[in-house]
Amino acid sequence: MAFTTLNFSPSLKLVTNNNSFNNGFFGSQFSKSFLSSKLFLGSYSFSVGTLSFTINHQSSGRHHINGSRWSSAAFRCFSQISEPSVSFDGDGNNGASEGVVVLVIGGGGREHALCYALQRSPSCDAVFCAPGNAGISSSGNATCISDLDISDSSAVISFCRNWSVGLVVVGPEAPLVSGLANDLVKAGIPTFGPSAEAAALEGSKNFMKNICDKYGIPTAKYQTFSDASAAKQYIKEQGAPIVIKADGLAAGKGVIVAMMLEEAYEAVDSMLVEGVFGSAGCRVIVEEFLEGEEASFFALVDGENAIPMESAQDHKRVGDGDTGPNTGGMGAYSPAPVLTKELQSLVMESIILPTVKGMSAEGCKFVGVLYAGLMIEKKSGLPKLIEYNVRFGDPECQLVEES
Repeated sequence: MAFTTLNFSPSLKLVTNNNSFNNGFFGSQFSKSFLSSKLFLGSYSFSVGTLSFTINHQSSGRHHINGSRWSSAAFRCFSQISEPSVSFDGDGNNGASEGVVVLVIGGGGREHALCYALQRSPSCDAVFCAPGNAGISSSGNATCISDLDISDSSAVISFCRNWSVGLVVVGPEAPLVSGLANDLVKAGIPTFGPSAEAAALEGSKNFMKNICDKYGIPTAKYQTFSDASAAKQYIKEQGAPIVIKADGLAAGKGVIVAMMLEEAYEAVDSMLVEGVFGSAGCRVIVEEFLEGEEASFFALVDGENAIPMESAQDHKRVGDGDTGPNTGGMGAYSPAPVLTKELQSLVMESIILPTVKGMSAEGCKFVGVLYAGLMIEKKSGLPKLIEYNVRFGDPECQLVEES
């Protein structure tokens, strides 16, 4: 059986069954121009659905898929049955698959979905979730560690060593932006999630916009300001409607779509003068208003290559009829009808892959789930990047895990 492999830091490989691609969402063959993966001594495998994860605890010899190109192959082939995964013992001999202990970081619906998927794997010995929540605990999908401080890297590393954790899956953005993945990888603990440097794609909208400018990624016209008067002058020149965004993390609530100039001025004052978002709002991005339909698109990235997962749309605005301020999401559905096969291909070619290559060129390779917030413009019918998230969405993860 043929496999396609993505390499994750420090030595984690994601292996997908090529044969299952024939019946996948995109219905076409994956490019064969990848190098075959090699399992190193002392590695072991586990699977989630038809996905097989191989973890190598040695520090030498990382193999990347040099020269491989993305094609419209499906990653959504979870109904297919894979052959059993195979492990290698310390002497390089084939043996029975060893179970892995997984720690999921976070405590929302996203993390519950991740725990549910991991717990179903026959190769997963145990799943911990920190801090977890009452739903996860009562469902039996994971053992919740409510007193583990996920903001304290040393505490997380100590827990992983004490409980022989073989993989950490980081759910929310804040620990990633603060460098939890950096610390875990440095300690030799395989981690699914980007470094702090790469997580800046979500941690700073200004950083993301600069990447778009430098690498020709389509996005809305914008300017960045730390002075309220200058921001208001620019808003006056551009007119309304216009979009005001806090530069940093604001739990999905730092975006104001201002339909009137006064509303835009108030948004600037609330962030730059009143400091409602703290340090996250010490800079604002004033952005062109794009009319169209929003959608989310997910891709798995190993630092050099990307494969598509699935699209989704969430119910974001608080009021009926898509009115009122944005929330962090109040439900979602998948796939997004607006993202046709042709548009998904275009998103990969014009947005996802240039970002992956650009981040590599900047010296901060992205490893993990890249979640693109898109606007399909009404006037052109083409996708533009609104924002990046550097992890699975919540609530979208609950859909993507089941897709």
